[in-house]
Amino acid sequence: MTVITCIEDLRRLAKRRVPRMFYDMVDSGSSSETTYRANETDFARIKLRQRVAVDVSQRSLHSRMIGEVVSMPVALAPAGLAGTQHADGEILAARAAAEFGVPFTLSTMSICSIEEVAARSPAPFWFQLYVMRDRSFTESLIKRAKAARCPALMLTLDLPIFARRHKDIRNGVSSSWLTARNVFHIACRPRWAIGMAAKPPRPFGNMAGKAGNFELDESLSWKDIEWVRRLWHGKLILKGIMDLADAKQAVTYGADAVVVSNHGGRQLDGAPSSISALPNIADAVGDRIEVWMDGGIRHGQDVFKALALGARGTLIGRAYLYGLGAAGKAGVTKSLKLIRGELDITMALCGKRQIQDIDRDSLL
Repeated sequence: MTVITCIEDLRRLAKRRVPRMFYDMVDSGSSSETTYRANETDFARIKLRQRVAVDVSQRSLHSRMIGEVVSMPVALAPAGLAGTQHADGEILAARAAAEFGVPFTLSTMSICSIEEVAARSPAPFWFQLYVMRDRSFTESLIKRAKAARCPALMLTLDLPIFARRHKDIRNGVSSSWLTARNVFHIACRPRWAIGMAAKPPRPFGNMAGKAGNFELDESLSWKDIEWVRRLWHGKLILKGIMDLADAKQAVTYGADAVVVSNHGGRQLDGAPSSISALPNIADAVGDRIEVWMDGGIRHGQDVFKALALGARGTLIGRAYLYGLGAAGKAGVTKSLKLIRGELDITMALCGKRQIQDIDRDSLL
């Protein structure tokens, strides 16, 4: 791990160690992938204001996200099938996040179940919820999150149906992935295969008893957020907000935070990048609700830019998944250390000592 100097190094290593169909699942977007690419490239267009002769000898990255003290304003985003990147993937990521002092979010579509992660994580974690057609099962997921003492529920709103993800279709991830081609790629990744073989098979750990019937509810509406709010009395985070009208609705319906997110470019291709949608939403509702963002963060400077444009927190997905695929728990920790170090350096060179000091004046 000593030769890893950036998230891109972790990505290249993950590509060598994770079977192609599972690597592609992380490193791809929907349709022509224009939004997926824009999430990264739009960050590069934002320029920083360099300041000099400022005493930055005492800096702190500590902040709060929905009241929780965090070592930096970064959380691990929910990622379906994260456990395909490394054996016990969600458990390892949760442990790394807890030790680092940042939140971890477990996906509904995780390999390891809520109960498994709760039993083996040293700190409480957030749970991400998809609303299913089977409302009784959705309610049972909420109850299980309560029983696991999850302090926050993250309700994802931007996936009433699955977009066309060409790489996933070609690789059979969305149907029957056990093809000769995929078996060959697994055989070419013996480290990954041996690690997986040592663990009990548990596809979609949270879906035990559903027999593959994971139908999302296409009728999901704001009335359903009311229903979730009645069932869940902890912190509620609404993820997938890209429009100002939706952000205002989130405030009306009692959310504690919103995540400006286009699902990592894996849903509506042609939507704007998350970072370009952030400022208007933060300006309009940021004084009434915490506004966070995800999508395209690969560097601590990206976190800095998001904070300067009004975000109170950020989420990373691919950045930590590359680390997970590259080296398990150590890789996740490395991804967090890289982002923290880059954020710290950027603050110093922009003349900022505290996270709370970062504002629009930090940008050109």
